[in-house]
Amino acid sequence: MGKDVIVACDFDSAEKVFAFLDLFEGLDRKPFVKIGMELYYAEGPAIVREIKARGHKIFLDLKLHDIPNTVKKSMAVLSRLDVDMTNLHAGGTIPMMEAALEGLTRPDGTRPILIAVTQLTSTDQEHMTNDLLIDHPVADVVMHYAHNAKIAGLDGVVCSPLEAGKVHEKCGEGFVTVTPGVRFADGDKGDQKRVMTPEEAKKIGSDYIVVGRPITAAADPVAAYQRCVAEFCD
Repeated sequence: MGKDVIVACDFDSAEKVFAFLDLFEGLDRKPFVKIGMELYYAEGPAIVREIKARGHKIFLDLKLHDIPNTVKKSMAVLSRLDVDMTNLHAGGTIPMMEAALEGLTRPDGTRPILIAVTQLTSTDQEHMTNDLLIDHPVADVVMHYAHNAKIAGLDGVVCSPLEAGKVHEKCGEGFVTVTPGVRFADGDKGDQKRVMTPEEAKKIGSDYIVVGRPITAAADPVAAYQRCVAEFCD
């Protein structure tokens, strides 16, 4: 499995996302794009089909978290959109993750990559302790959630790049790590608490990095994307 940069297309309309993606027409390497809640809720399943038809790989980032039966049925619907990757919250427990995997698997045995969110990169130890009443260190919770995802049969996890290497140590090199919270060394951290540069994420073992505003809000988004690819993939 090769490393790849996933561009977070956090736009609120089809018009805006296509204006952005049009910038990449003609490039040999079309960005792997993430469709999150904002865009999906604004435009619905049609936006997934339209972006897929343009030749982009898609990470559908909806972070499902509900009772196992509901998640299973929802994943069965998402599997028909032909996305390449999707996710859920590991906090939903092993039975929920197992149900999700069952629902996502098509009759012919194929399915998208399924990963679990461990802890959001905006969550630090203070929030863990005070808001969630979880007294264990963030790193320990992430490793426990990652191990649960592996037990459930998932392909990997979303985690901070700071934790990617340790996830591989615990769950194996083939266990996928998808890491947001990536910023250029000379960029703004925004609302992310646990961050790393593309080059650092590569060294520590991230398989995919998810990059949003450093590319989508850049003066030259194509140049910013190509910089990410150069630092992380090459």
